[in-house]
Amino acid sequence: MTTFEANFTKGEYQRRIVKTRKAMSHKGLDAIVVCDPSNISWLSGYDGWSFYVYQAVILTHEGDPVWWGRAMDTLGARRTVFMDDDACIRGYDDTFVQNPEKHPMTNLAGLLKELGLEKARIGVEMDNYYYSAAAHATLVRELPDARIADATALVNWQRAVKSEREIEYMQRAARIVEVMHERILEVAEPGMRKNDLVAEIYAAGIRGAHGYWGDYPAIVPMAPSGLDATAPHLTWDDRPMETGESTFFEIAGAHRRYQCPQSRTLFLGEVPQKYRDAESAVLDAIEAGLEQAQPGNRAEDIANAFNAVLNKAGFEKDSRCGYAIGISYPPDWGERTISFRRGDMTVLEPDMTFHFMPALWLDDGGLEITEPIRITETGHECFCTTPRKLFVKT
Repeated sequence: MTTFEANFTKGEYQRRIVKTRKAMSHKGLDAIVVCDPSNISWLSGYDGWSFYVYQAVILTHEGDPVWWGRAMDTLGARRTVFMDDDACIRGYDDTFVQNPEKHPMTNLAGLLKELGLEKARIGVEMDNYYYSAAAHATLVRELPDARIADATALVNWQRAVKSEREIEYMQRAARIVEVMHERILEVAEPGMRKNDLVAEIYAAGIRGAHGYWGDYPAIVPMAPSGLDATAPHLTWDDRPMETGESTFFEIAGAHRRYQCPQSRTLFLGEVPQKYRDAESAVLDAIEAGLEQAQPGNRAEDIANAFNAVLNKAGFEKDSRCGYAIGISYPPDWGERTISFRRGDMTVLEPDMTFHFMPALWLDDGGLEITEPIRITETGHECFCTTPRKLFVKT
C-alpha cells in the first residue's frame, strides 16, 4: 500500500486503465503483460530502479492490475503502486535472478495460470528493450494453450494525450532544464574539462528549480564538441573545451519521471559564417514547423514545413525532427509512438507533448536548437523560455 503522497490519484490510474482496456478489446486481448517500466509506472504507479531484472504489470478486463517482479522489490511496489490489495503485488524468489537454469518467465506463467489465463489471448510487448527473445520463448513454452500476441506500444499510445497533472510535472521539468542550460552558460569556458562541466549539469538537474526536485533523466547528457559533434549520441570524456569549437548539449530536466528534453549549442570564440547560416536556417525552419503544430494537423505537417524551409536555405536533415515525450525510464526519453517525419499521419490533439528536435550535423561540428512543446486547444506552446539561438562565449 502506498505510504507517501502518490504522484496521481487512484481515479487517474483508473481512467488510464479504462483507456487501455478499450485498446485491448479492439485487439481482441484478454490480458496484457507489460514489461516496459514506463508503461508499468503509468498503469500502476510503480517506480524503482529494478528494471534490470524481469518485472511486469498484468492487466485483464476486471479488477486492479497485478504488479509482478523480484521478491525484494515487492517492498518498493507497496510504497509506490496505487493498488491496496496485497494480492496485486506478487514476487518471485531470488533463485530466478540471472540464473541460466531458471527463467523468471516460468514463474510468471504460473501466475498467469493462477489468474485463469492459461488459455487466454495474451498481449506482450515483443519489440521492447525489456522483453527478450528468451523471455518470449519461455512464456510460449510454459503456456502452450494460450495465444500470445504482439501488443507492442499498445500502452504507449494510450499515454499520448497528457492529463493536467502530467502537464504540470512536465512544466516543472522544463523549469529544471532551463536552469541546467543557464548553468552551462555560467561555467563553460576554454580549458574546462568536459567531465567537470557535465558534473555541473547533473548537479543543476538534480537540485531542481523553483522548489521542485530533479529526477534522473532517461538519457545521460550528450555534450560532444568539435568533430565529435558531427555525430549524434556521443557523451563526454575529460578533454578540455577549446576555442573555435561548437558543443551541443542534449539534456533533459526530469521530475517524477516526466522528461522535458531541450538542446542548445554553445560556440567558444568567433563564430564561422557557416554556423551563422545554419543557425538562421534552423530558426526559420523551426518557426515554419511550429506554425503547423496545432490540433487537427498531422505529425508530418510539422516535418514537411520544417524541411521545406531548411532545404530552401541549402541544408538537409535526413532523420525525423521530433517525437512524443512524457514519462520515461532509461534508455530513452521518447514514447516510441509519434514522430515528426513525412508519412506519419497521426492527428495532433490538445495535450500531446513532443520534443521538436531539428538537429543539424555539419562537417566540423553540430548545431542543436530544440524545443519541447505541447499542443493546445488553439495551437501550441513551448514548455521552456530558454532563448532560441546559438550561444556564444568569446
